[in-house]
Amino acid sequence: MMIKRKPIALTLLALIIAQLVLSCTTAEAPVEDRPNIILIMSDDMGYSDLGCFGGEINTPNLNQLAASGLRFTQFYNAARCCPTRASLLTGLYPHQTGIGHMTNVPDNPTNHNYNLPGYQGFLQTNTNTLAEVLGGAGYHTLMSGKWHLGMADSSQWPLQRGFDKFYGILSGAANYFKPDGLRGITTQNEQIEITNPDYYTTDAFTDHAIAFIDGVKSDDQPFFLYLAYNAPHWPLNAPKEDVDKYRGRYDDGWQTLREERYQRMKQMGLVEENWPLSAQDSPDWDTLSQEVRDEMSLRMSIYAAQVDRMDQNIGRLTQFLQETGELDNTIIVFLNDNGACAEGGTFGGGPANILETKKGYWLTYGQSWANASNTPYREYKHYVHEGGISTPMIVHWPKGIEKTKNGSLVKDYAFLPDIMATFKDLANADYAVEKDGQRVPTLVGKSLAPLLVADVAMDARPIFWEHEGNKALRLGNLKLVSKWNDKGPQTWELYDVVKDRTEQNDLSDQMSEKKTEMIALWQNWADTHQVEPWDEILQIIQSKNASH
Repeated sequence: MMIKRKPIALTLLALIIAQLVLSCTTAEAPVEDRPNIILIMSDDMGYSDLGCFGGEINTPNLNQLAASGLRFTQFYNAARCCPTRASLLTGLYPHQTGIGHMTNVPDNPTNHNYNLPGYQGFLQTNTNTLAEVLGGAGYHTLMSGKWHLGMADSSQWPLQRGFDKFYGILSGAANYFKPDGLRGITTQNEQIEITNPDYYTTDAFTDHAIAFIDGVKSDDQPFFLYLAYNAPHWPLNAPKEDVDKYRGRYDDGWQTLREERYQRMKQMGLVEENWPLSAQDSPDWDTLSQEVRDEMSLRMSIYAAQVDRMDQNIGRLTQFLQETGELDNTIIVFLNDNGACAEGGTFGGGPANILETKKGYWLTYGQSWANASNTPYREYKHYVHEGGISTPMIVHWPKGIEKTKNGSLVKDYAFLPDIMATFKDLANADYAVEKDGQRVPTLVGKSLAPLLVADVAMDARPIFWEHEGNKALRLGNLKLVSKWNDKGPQTWELYDVVKDRTEQNDLSDQMSEKKTEMIALWQNWADTHQVEPWDEILQIIQSKNASH
């Protein structure tokens, strides 16, 4: 079922209804009636991997949350792990938080600090995090999983940014079976050694999430849980019993998989009939040797197992909430941090001989499978064509969302900063405009709460992207986008993404005046949000590398 949207020019009656319904869940509601909030993020997963978004991977628990909630088909992330996390947790654009490029890596606390306000390499102190905002409103603030917002010293860690409890990895990636060293596990502010031979990060993150909730649910305060899985980010690590479910499933290759998913997505209403499948970005499967096909099928099987295991754990969490009577008044939001990851080249990275072992760090499934994971869209993580920034998003909240809307598709476009605005509204929380004498940037996002509870359409507002020179602007039906060209010159494309979301028909020639207007709008945003020209950032990076 698809939600039929009202015109953007809302009637007075619709606005009154929205305000009345929203007031019942936020400022007018008794404190004890405010919902618990759970924010679940997957890592490097493709748009079409989940069953409820057209995939063949076994994800019954997320499918059930979608069937009894809402699926957002045009929700956008920030194209990369840490810029997305910075935007998600602050309600700002990444450059406003000091993470305009990347977070400093564990063994080099300044490598992504370019001595520019928008490029510091860690989350700046003149920002509000979701934990700080919700904690200020009386919520317990709990986090389990991947942080990736700074780790050079403990002032950058979760407990110092508003969380009461933390268990997870501070860095951007780790081995699932034995995370260690600088890519190891931290509990509260203490880094610990993992000795359990059966350890697996996805399981452990869920164990601690459940334990955190269990420790606070007996009092009258609601809780906020941020559960940030590292699955299915590389390395390819999964338990054998989960890999075995998919062994041989991908023997027909990525072309067949893309077509199967594309047809299912059209049947499910996720893809319009007039959106062509984007061009295949991989070699023909039939041209590969049997040895290569076997290895590629195995890599995808392990990746699928990582998604499957994550879904199993989300099932454990929701079952716990059901058994403890917390599920009905808990809003659960599931989303992903960027498009599928093409890192590692056409056939993936890392030695094949350690696949299906507990070893490995750099083990990827590669561009060819990422192309299938992002069906039907173009490009990948890093880039801001639809395949890089589109996230499958599920919102489940039995007490707040009418049952008549269960299973519906929400086709209004929205993006990461809207999460802060939404949770702030639902929690009746304040957003500080100043911290420690520093001005805090104005909240960028818009609350989705009226849309959730009253079906009020979102405004056709402009939203912007920049990452590594890849640039975009969405404004209503139109999207302006540019992929960074190392050899130059940089060019812009223009698409009507309502008619052509797979970005196949460039309208630059037909709408040249509109394109020029949108380029100017993007540049004005960049000039006022600490965004620097990428060629200048590259010069800084090259200078830093030369000095080492």
